[in-house]
Amino acid sequence: MPVTSRDVLAAQNVLDLASRTDGFDMLELLHDLTTYTVDLLGVRSAGITILNESGDVDYLTASDETCRRLEEDQIELGEGPCLDAARSGDALAPVLLDADRRSRRLWPRFTLRAQRAGITSVAAVPLRTPQYPLGALNLMSSGRIPTRDDLRLAQVLADAAGACLYHRQALRSKDEIISQLETALESRIVIEQAKGVLSARLNIGVEEAFARLRDYARSQHRKLTDLASDVAQGAVPTELDTRH
Repeated sequence: MPVTSRDVLAAQNVLDLASRTDGFDMLELLHDLTTYTVDLLGVRSAGITILNESGDVDYLTASDETCRRLEEDQIELGEGPCLDAARSGDALAPVLLDADRRSRRLWPRFTLRAQRAGITSVAAVPLRTPQYPLGALNLMSSGRIPTRDDLRLAQVLADAAGACLYHRQALRSKDEIISQLETALESRIVIEQAKGVLSARLNIGVEEAFARLRDYARSQHRKLTDLASDVAQGAVPTELDTRH
């Protein structure tokens, strides 16, 4: 069987997720996981939900604003596939939202909000270390339903990120990794603030604001969360403080 360009990209993405060096930005790692998942699987959106120190589900990051809002909706409503997947630690096979009575029985309020956002199916795979579950990588689709092989690839990507969290951080207990994820949750709030500052300042969308933040951080070899903290406090680098 000939190797395809998608095969090569998948291998490159897995290598990138698994081989981050010590001191990497955990939130950026998991955001990249959602981006790679969208690019490789062709789903509409992807997001990460985790179990925090209290055992509650919280969303950590998402590939776009649609997914972010729907993950926040699930936290607010107390129902939804992302919550169920994070709590169970099991894969969730694709569930149709436009025709499947199961979705309306399990998540009646979430299903309506997802449909209004153009989401037609949801699925999930566990986010885990080699030893224990941490949460879930959630997939939201508009039209195309992920295949079994798609979900296997999503699981490989999630496992690569999980292995990185376990090995590169030199952390060996679940509590230690969850503590690191709690720090990432705090970083997520700072990044949301920075996105808002840059969006209002430059009159651009929040997704474009995030893309500029991430690109600039990488070009300057800075952690995304450190840059976001500066921007949230009004210290916007000159190179970012311009419309283009």
